[in-house]
Amino acid sequence: MSEKVLQYDKPSLQGTLTIPGDKSVSHRSVMFGAIATGKTTVDGFLLGEDCLSTIDCFRKLGVKIDVEGTNVSIDSPGIEGWQEPTEVLYTGNSGTTTRLMLGILAGSNVHSVMTGDASIGKRPMRRVIDPLRQMGAHITGRADGQYTPLAIQGTTLQAIDYQMPVASAQVKSAILLAGLRAEGTTIVRETEVSRDHTERMLRQFGAQVDEVDGVIALQGGQTLKGTHVSVPGDISSAAFFLVAGAICEGSKITLENVGVNPTRDGIIEVLHNMGASITVMPNEDSQSEPTATITIETSALKGTIIEGDIIPRLIDEIPILALLATQAKGKTIIKDAEELKVKETDRITAVVDELKKLGANIEATEDGMIIEGPTSLRGACLKTYGDHRIGMMGAVAALITDGSVTLDDAECIAVSYPSFFEHIEEVK
Repeated sequence: MSEKVLQYDKPSLQGTLTIPGDKSVSHRSVMFGAIATGKTTVDGFLLGEDCLSTIDCFRKLGVKIDVEGTNVSIDSPGIEGWQEPTEVLYTGNSGTTTRLMLGILAGSNVHSVMTGDASIGKRPMRRVIDPLRQMGAHITGRADGQYTPLAIQGTTLQAIDYQMPVASAQVKSAILLAGLRAEGTTIVRETEVSRDHTERMLRQFGAQVDEVDGVIALQGGQTLKGTHVSVPGDISSAAFFLVAGAICEGSKITLENVGVNPTRDGIIEVLHNMGASITVMPNEDSQSEPTATITIETSALKGTIIEGDIIPRLIDEIPILALLATQAKGKTIIKDAEELKVKETDRITAVVDELKKLGANIEATEDGMIIEGPTSLRGACLKTYGDHRIGMMGAVAALITDGSVTLDDAECIAVSYPSFFEHIEEVK
């Protein structure tokens, strides 16, 4: 772990940034390129540790992957031509890699063993494994497959009709990726819409996916063909600079080529609702993922209620939204966010505990938190819990605190945003 002391003396932030590539899209570009036959090229790839873990796993399956800067090329024989790995597939801190790989490997021709770091070892996997077992998957692991390490024996799968118990793009994606190799038509029913990067990319690679009123249908046996993928900037990473620009006095920041997928843009809606001065200019040349240039300026903020079907559209942004709420006038209530408890850490407890150290008026609830503002924040020593989003929340807080903020483990931020501190220096 690397301790980092941050002292910024309340700067006014100015400038233009290009946010690193979207983590969800970067993961999937490699996964789909590896499943597909032929060559796939990717630009704007996120060189974060999580996405590099995905590359490492597929290299162990015999897929040729070259990385040059943020450009990646994947040359694959297709899933039928994968080699059985001689080493354990190590997914690091990446829940996306772990859960989506389960769906991919379940219908492959290989036997594999998958594990991750200590954080992954505590994250629940049965939510993915249970529907995959209904499809005939052979997966074993700790606590009957609840935790890594997990062993997967690829086999022939049967399509299922599955009602999602909670909104989860990882669960949905694992089922659809297994459905590609299943006999029959796999159907996933969503009550609340989760991020749809998988459905978009399936179509981009040549598959037919039907979606009507939250019911997604995928015919098994379809073959994917290599293609080109342009990865947009990650809105979950952009969120930290959107909030920084909103709360640091006299600031104006422009973020270029940010992904504004409608299943991910809840942060923009909340900023509007809280009175932020934010402008979103859509780009016309976007591929399957819509992008925009976003400008944020400091303004007076007011409290709001964040609940219901917007939660899946901003689940990863809640830590930084909690910090934003400490600077808004009045009460902000975040609820229906139980999913935060099974992220890299229990993010409800972590966010509340660390913001309290800074002097925030914040209380945890069973499914979220209540924040009263505005509050002047003071420096403190913060725990990141090895969670990149808690670490970045603390770093943005340091921009407005009286006194320095010390992060106990700043290295965890590299999971999703390796250039984060350099970008702070660019605009402060």
